[in-house]
Amino acid sequence: MSEDSKNHNLSIPNLETYNSKTKLVMTDNFKLDVENGVVAEKLYKPHEHRVLSHPNNYLGAFLHLVKSSLGTGILAVPRAFKSAGLLVGLVGNILIGILCTHTVYILVAASEKVCARGKIPSLGFADTAEEVFKQGPKPLRKWSGFARGFVEFALISTYYLGVAVYMVFISVSLTKLITYYYPDVNPLLDRYILKIIIMALLMGLCQIREIKHMVPFSFVANLFLGVAFGITGYYIFSGLKNVDPKTLKMGNGFAGIPSFFSTVLFAMEGIGTIMPVENSMPEPKFLGTCGVLNSAMVVIVFLFTSIGFLGYYMYGDDTEVTITTNLPDNEIPAQIVQAAIAISVFFSFMLQFYIPTDILWKRMKKRIPEEKHNSYQIWLRIIMVAVVTGVAIVGGEDLDSLIDLVGAIFFSSLGFLVPAILDIIINYEEGWGKYHWKLIKNICIVLIALFALVAGSYYAILDMIK
Repeated sequence: MSEDSKNHNLSIPNLETYNSKTKLVMTDNFKLDVENGVVAEKLYKPHEHRVLSHPNNYLGAFLHLVKSSLGTGILAVPRAFKSAGLLVGLVGNILIGILCTHTVYILVAASEKVCARGKIPSLGFADTAEEVFKQGPKPLRKWSGFARGFVEFALISTYYLGVAVYMVFISVSLTKLITYYYPDVNPLLDRYILKIIIMALLMGLCQIREIKHMVPFSFVANLFLGVAFGITGYYIFSGLKNVDPKTLKMGNGFAGIPSFFSTVLFAMEGIGTIMPVENSMPEPKFLGTCGVLNSAMVVIVFLFTSIGFLGYYMYGDDTEVTITTNLPDNEIPAQIVQAAIAISVFFSFMLQFYIPTDILWKRMKKRIPEEKHNSYQIWLRIIMVAVVTGVAIVGGEDLDSLIDLVGAIFFSSLGFLVPAILDIIINYEEGWGKYHWKLIKNICIVLIALFALVAGSYYAILDMIK
């Protein structure tokens, strides 16, 4: 027996004398290929090699995935239906949901494939992009660092602009509540004063650096968001009987499509949280017909389509940028919604802020002496909250355009463009299927992403200028 065989506790019989009674002692890493008469290494299964301190089961991963998409963005979906029209919005929302599900599927599948090839237990989004390029055709390997950097830049930009939208949500909700009781309040309240006060408070809260310490705040945020959804649903359902369907538009032409597409992407796409959730599972139950992804996306698409459809059906052309703005100012339940939204978004801010700051800090700390890490992190967080506040002040009067811009540029890139390109590369050696259908499909996804990026950005910027 060879030394390598001894090291792996592998007992190999003489293949020429092999029969059904021959006893084989195999390890987890090797298998006997009887047909070819060789000992072959077993396929590496990433899930079997994950060491997880807090593993997620099927239900836990399902809830995390649903929660990552059910944020305040869902309140803007009725406005997206207003842009597209009732019928176009209904069909379009379902199609976008299917497309989002597919691109997440091919991203996770690409990650699992490169993990198996490279014998890596798990990879994040940026790591996956880098590894796909490293294992791809030789001309592309030198671009692996760029691929990683692009994804990291897009994630950082997406989440920082996302929390800028959060800050606008807070100030809009509080302003609507305050101005009812104090109609003569300073007109600069929403534009500057409230945002600066919120900034000062968040500069302290965003110094929390561990996710486990954010759990109580996340619980409070979810509790108040549930209250806001419940009361808003009550107002929508109680008023449906008074609506004349003839006043609603079934379609609004091409001009409304980019805004619709960008808003739904902003609200529905949770691409940044996909890989962390999948990586937390010790068993490969994320993909598949009844896997976590399909089950969660069915719920997500149903909720988004229902709220978008019913919200626009209820308020028609009067639908505001967030459905809560349509609620009456003079009723206590509606006022509770404004306060609940403000509190929920405020306590969700630090969790969303954590993701881009963590990526940015990991890049920075290599260049900073270890004894200065603490002070530099403090200042980094203070500066980034100030920058986010500046973006919120500049774009605060155009919340709908800001949402469209973030969705068009970053969620189209991260959610559609990157997964499609990675899927093209990862299947290069094995082939793209009969008639290159995978290649054609991915090129179509790339074109959709570019359409969303160019057209969505154009109309969002045009609205801001107007």
